Amino acid sequence: MSFPTPGGRDRLPRPFYAVWASVTVSGIGDGMRLVALPLLTAGLTDDARQVALVAFAGQLPWLLVSLVSGALSDRFERRRVLCLVDVARAVVMACLALLTLVDGLSIPVLAGGAFLLGCGQTLFNGAWSGIVPGLVPPERLTKANARLQVSALLVGTLLGTPTGAVLFGVTPVLPLAVDSMSYACSAGLILLAAGRGRTRPEGGGPIRRSLREDALQGLVWLWRHRLLRQLCAVSALSNLVVVGLMSVLVLYSRQTLGLEGPGFAVLTVAYAVGGMAGVPLAPLLEARIGAHRVLRIGMAATAALCAGIGSTWSVPVVAVLIAVYGTVGLVCNVTAVSLRQSQVPEGLSGRVTMSFQMATMCAGALGTLLAGLAYHGIGPRAPFMAGAVLLLYLAGACFRRPRTAVPAEASAVSAYR
Repeated sequence: MSFPTPGGRDRLPRPFYAVWASVTVSGIGDGMRLVALPLLTAGLTDDARQVALVAFAGQLPWLLVSLVSGALSDRFERRRVLCLVDVARAVVMACLALLTLVDGLSIPVLAGGAFLLGCGQTLFNGAWSGIVPGLVPPERLTKANARLQVSALLVGTLLGTPTGAVLFGVTPVLPLAVDSMSYACSAGLILLAAGRGRTRPEGGGPIRRSLREDALQGLVWLWRHRLLRQLCAVSALSNLVVVGLMSVLVLYSRQTLGLEGPGFAVLTVAYAVGGMAGVPLAPLLEARIGAHRVLRIGMAATAALCAGIGSTWSVPVVAVLIAVYGTVGLVCNVTAVSLRQSQVPEGLSGRVTMSFQMATMCAGALGTLLAGLAYHGIGPRAPFMAGAVLLLYLAGACFRRPRTAVPAEASAVSAYR
């Protein structure tokens, strides 16, 4: 397969830039949604259980439809999946905007909207992660993934979320309307991406497997692949720590560091800025020392940063540590995504990706519960120290190269049978 480039050996193929632009514009909508829905919910009720219900509805698709989303993205042309998903999300957000305009919102309506948007997010993630290896040569995957990751981080955290909050302050309908338009623009941009994306059974005949069989096939393939099974377990446990700590950071910053809302926002921005610094480092470090060492060193560094954040009272020190945490986190995330993409056959990419993400997202949800219990029952520093110990163990115990590696192709064949 050829990968046309706009010129220069180090340039990425032209079709990738359309995907990059689509993911970036869609990320603006995701950032606005993350702030608009909670604000709309809080405007309707003071009951914490109902607020939690809307948030839970948005996360539920990761558990219920992740595997099916991966199977669908492997069955159909991924560009069309991305386009249709963004069109559907644009319609959902437009409906929520219209209901807001006529005072027709309710908690069940918001929960239903959050669930539909969450379903769209799982489909979108499975399709775009599967389309990238078909557009970018293997030696440039890390570079491409670094750009995608930082775009999502930059526009979601630094642009989408604060812009959504400002627009909500003008009028609640405004961020919903802009969000709808961002999804519509993303759908148009993805149509500019050329390249293969359709996956069919061998021989080009009709698909005779059920959707359930297709979904389970990706899960079984992931389980049988030793390296990716290990990577999935480590990523899930790492996400358990990271999401758990982020969930209690707002309380930690106020109760221990003495920061109010603007101060917490500074810590969030520091994390995003640190992530941007990881963009040039990810491909450089992988080329110099290899993906396995990058991940092991990254785990050890993250453990030290967690311990540092949980043991200091200095706000500037915490801000610097969180910024470095963002850098290390992006490097590890980009490296892990590129390693996974390099090992998975294109025909299984969507299913394996969503099996992987289902594990990490469910672990993150569990992390919020465990961190909250540790914070409340032991003390504000307990989640950070416990997370540091777990990450240090993962750094020492995982990502050791086996003496004899089983080729990914052999694992794939075995999973197909």
